[in-house]
Amino acid sequence: MQLRNVPESDRRALKARAAARGESLNTYLLGLIAKETSRPTVEEVLNRAARRAEQADQSALGAVQAARSEREDQLSGQ
Repeated sequence: MQLRNVPESDRRALKARAAARGESLNTYLLGLIAKETSRPTVEEVLNRAARRAEQADQSALGAVQAARSEREDQLSGQ
């Protein structure tokens, strides 16, 4: 992988940050790339949530309402 047209001031700033951590610029940049790619994008999160919602056999609201109803029944029976 090559990165072209990086402004000299940015390259110096990154090199200084790497040095402050006791790392080479290459190691520092690999860490940044790994950190960035380990987090899902907003689109990936929304797609995952949509898939889970499609697989659900009951809505969250229905589950909460059922639990409240059950609790009310328990409390009224005491």
